[in-house]
Amino acid sequence: MSTKVEPHQLPSLGSFVRGKDVESGKWVYSLSARAVLDDSFANLTLKRNLEAGRVSAADVAPGVLVGRVSVADPDTVQDALAAAAEATRLWRSVPLSVRLEDWNRLLREAIHDNERELIDMLTLEGHPLELARWELSGMYELTRPETTGFLRSQLWQEFAIGARRNIVRRQPDGVVCVNPPANAPLVSALLGVTSIAGGNAVVLRAPRTAPFGVSSVLRNVIAPVLDELGAPPGLLNIVCGHPGPMLDAWIASEHVDDIMYFGDVGPGLKIERRCVEAGKKPILELAGNDIVLVWRDADLEGAADAIVEGFYGSGQLCMVPNRAIVHPAVADELIELVRVRATALKPGYPDEEGVLLSPVLRHDKFTRYLEDAVEKGATVVTGGKGMQIDGTLDEAGFFLQPTVLRVDGLSRAGELSAVADETFFPLMPIIVPHAAEDATLFDSFLEFVNASPYGLRNSLWARDDAVIDRFVAQTVKGGLLKVNDSHIAFTAPLPSHGGTGLTGGAFGEANFPVLRTTHLQGVSIIRPEHREGHDAHTR
Repeated sequence: MSTKVEPHQLPSLGSFVRGKDVESGKWVYSLSARAVLDDSFANLTLKRNLEAGRVSAADVAPGVLVGRVSVADPDTVQDALAAAAEATRLWRSVPLSVRLEDWNRLLREAIHDNERELIDMLTLEGHPLELARWELSGMYELTRPETTGFLRSQLWQEFAIGARRNIVRRQPDGVVCVNPPANAPLVSALLGVTSIAGGNAVVLRAPRTAPFGVSSVLRNVIAPVLDELGAPPGLLNIVCGHPGPMLDAWIASEHVDDIMYFGDVGPGLKIERRCVEAGKKPILELAGNDIVLVWRDADLEGAADAIVEGFYGSGQLCMVPNRAIVHPAVADELIELVRVRATALKPGYPDEEGVLLSPVLRHDKFTRYLEDAVEKGATVVTGGKGMQIDGTLDEAGFFLQPTVLRVDGLSRAGELSAVADETFFPLMPIIVPHAAEDATLFDSFLEFVNASPYGLRNSLWARDDAVIDRFVAQTVKGGLLKVNDSHIAFTAPLPSHGGTGLTGGAFGEANFPVLRTTHLQGVSIIRPEHREGHDAHTR
């Protein structure tokens, strides 16, 4: 796989249906993040003119464009769904050792062999280099032998009960449609594609905001793995288009069984209702409003590192921490450690080493939430301003300073929008409860976490085993709990995504796509020669 673009030789990709390119004559263009940062107005205007046919790609300076992807017409969308329905009927009969174990092994090797190109593609689309490495680490953990072994145990178990061979297994749902988000389309697409291991076929929408990376990687890295496994054409299909009409087509289609939707809470919950009404399984990856709890005996250096992970990508990732609660006995020391780390973070181009901050488009909402917090008693510890890519303060700049708030008192902290809502910008409220007995304090910590309407990840920093055990035993909210560990690190065989409440909807839980896109089935077999003497009452 290569992401190098020679002058006037723009990579062009059609829809990918039945293993073949399908072009419609309409194109969506992907710009390099560096070009947008250098001159956003000119280059975004260029993108609109290219897509309207008013400008030729041959006349564009090298380095501005990454590639272009054909917009799927309605017939192509329907053909992709039909192709997937045909493919899953063949693929589901392939042995699990091939679908899961060989697939995971070859997928892991393909990601390793193309790692440099994958990281280049992520940075071209605006993901900071360190963030791109972290994103890929999730795929490595998801394909480790330990994860494969766990998934195998969930997909198939056998028991010998007398003369019976009893099997508990998971069967594929069929056709899984995946709608990745605009902020992390490539790695979300890779996650969705892992549902193939369950025996499913996939139709994936390449987002119009960043279609080339998804289309290129799935075609040039993932499709060859499927070819090596002898998978039928149509097992993986890629179509680019507007989300509204695409989702309408999926929900209306007789071929579609599951829809995996990444996005905002409001639209996501509407999709959930529509899926249920249409008899389809919704699998939602929506918002997160994660909490880091810091107890009085915590490793404060480690806890500060975990809290500052909330500024990765300028906070525009659902699984980074959004707020922290710290024991009042160590609050001052912890907040100072966080302040020092936050002020050390600098903006820059995504392909530069050490850059963790991304541009933020919603400065108005950031300002509104910050003003609301201050009006309600919060103190700005550091940050709060806009800045240019070189760090110069400028309210019109693309970037925002990592901003730390101190919020005194836990009982009314939820009245602050910056605490109650997923913010999606670099604003970290650190809540300091009023002094009380430790037992009362920890009760309030747990009550706050379990009262959250969100449930992606929650983490604790503490040394006391009794505190750790209570946190693990009594924290019911969240798809993943972390103790004395990086909040965002991926680790096998734990799931990387999924959660409860507004994070995953009514059916939300930790998300292994291969499990979420399959259903449980029991099988009992008695050989004819052993049938005598067995009836409904015989064990």
